Amino acid sequence: MIPEFESSFTTALPADAARENQRRQVEGACYSYVAPTPVAAPNLIAWTPDLARTLQLPEDLESAAPLTALFAGNEAPRGSTPWAACYGGHQFGSWAGQLGDGRAISLGELRDRDGRSWELQLKGAGPTPYSRRGDGRAVLRSSIREYLCSEAMHHLGVPTTRALSLVTTGDAVRRDMFYDGNAQDEPGAIVCRVAPSFLRFGSFEIFAARRDTDTAQKLLAYMADSLFAHIDGTGDQRIGRIFEEICRSTALMIAHWMRVGFVHGVMNTDNMSVLGLTIDYGPYGWLDDYDPNWTPNTTDAQGRRYRFGHQPAVAGWNLERLAHAFAPLCDDPGVLAAGLEAYPQAYEAHMLEMYAAKLGIAAFNRDSDPENPHEPLWLLGEAQRILVATPTDMTLFYRALSTLPPDENASDEALLRPIEDAWYHPDSIDTAHRERTLTWLRALTHAWRHESTPAKTRTARMNAANPKYVLRNYLAQLAIDASESGDHNTLNQLYDCIQTPYDDQPQHNDFAAKRPQWAENRPGCSMLSCSS
Repeated sequence: MIPEFESSFTTALPADAARENQRRQVEGACYSYVAPTPVAAPNLIAWTPDLARTLQLPEDLESAAPLTALFAGNEAPRGSTPWAACYGGHQFGSWAGQLGDGRAISLGELRDRDGRSWELQLKGAGPTPYSRRGDGRAVLRSSIREYLCSEAMHHLGVPTTRALSLVTTGDAVRRDMFYDGNAQDEPGAIVCRVAPSFLRFGSFEIFAARRDTDTAQKLLAYMADSLFAHIDGTGDQRIGRIFEEICRSTALMIAHWMRVGFVHGVMNTDNMSVLGLTIDYGPYGWLDDYDPNWTPNTTDAQGRRYRFGHQPAVAGWNLERLAHAFAPLCDDPGVLAAGLEAYPQAYEAHMLEMYAAKLGIAAFNRDSDPENPHEPLWLLGEAQRILVATPTDMTLFYRALSTLPPDENASDEALLRPIEDAWYHPDSIDTAHRERTLTWLRALTHAWRHESTPAKTRTARMNAANPKYVLRNYLAQLAIDASESGDHNTLNQLYDCIQTPYDDQPQHNDFAAKRPQWAENRPGCSMLSCSS
């Protein structure tokens, strides 16, 4: 029943010479061999059928039950020796030195029917040489959030790692959720994460910091051959092209984050994938009321480095750090400049295309005046200004636009009615804001009439860009509360809902509601930490 794994990563790259599982600095190696620590009473509570099908594994939860021990870390994989990766990173803008997989252990790689390789990694499987002061475990609340968000992002069309399984361990894990001296025992869990690779910007930074170009060159060669085999060229030319693709894929990922209102919360360079995948779901959050300055991460509450509106700039800064790590591997580091120049251009292009779809506009003209109400580009900037002016739910606002009456003689009431439910405090909306909003709505419908796109076509395009359902923090918290008491129905219902986030699902209408008042300041709904 246990599948046969491979391990191109450990076969191609240097291993840590020491085999004992002790916390230490690991030099001259890309990983350390380490076995997961067995748990007391593993129970498989969530399984991802479409991903299992891709990996040629049993598709339903009941059929997958015999694999529970493997995905709990209690049974060894066949054909591979588990490992934890070595990497470093910049955390909150400062170099943090060696970090590494402190609670993630890779089982190995499986091939799908098309021959593509997928790495499977257990998060919460026990300590590794990179655990520092941690125990290598994860709690159920953070594991549910990671499982659900990985899959929610995938079905939203956002580049992301996936989640195959969620196992409760039967062991208690002690955590101080807000690092305030109030540690408590919480139920433990393990998520199996899946991606073509978990290589990060920090995977190269650690060797640059140590001036270990030999190991870095081996890692670069492995990455080029296994992940970027489609990019031709040799030497510096190929490195430059690979780096440019990393920059472009990162731009696409960030644009998608901004499209759906996702805030990663901890965009350290060790949490940035070389494949442009959303990775490491920790203190993330979804915008409810639109606020470019919002961050869900309590650790970032003062500086707000990773706030929603700053994510594009942070990604650019992180790419510069990766360029510095690649530079010693090039005879001419100037080949990396094209990638850094491509990033903001690609990001802008993706954003304009995505927001044109969100607003039902055929295309934005980059050369138009964003301050001129007669220019389509003004619609984008004014929409964001209107959302900021009063607490307005981003998801509901954009989703409702497709139901606006396009008739130029539509009444004020008919224009405002679709978006009124997006206001968090409708009684506080003054006349000036109503008039400003009406001016914008009339300009938007005027643009529709000017373009003459069939209404059915426009509506379908808008609804394909504006999800009805996102994994709001309070929804995830409802699933956590229920699962911690042994009831996984809410978890299952949310999982069903997030698989088709752009479709109307009458049975899940409650999941499309804006944040309730009880969740406004509740831990887990508005405030999160890196504790897991």
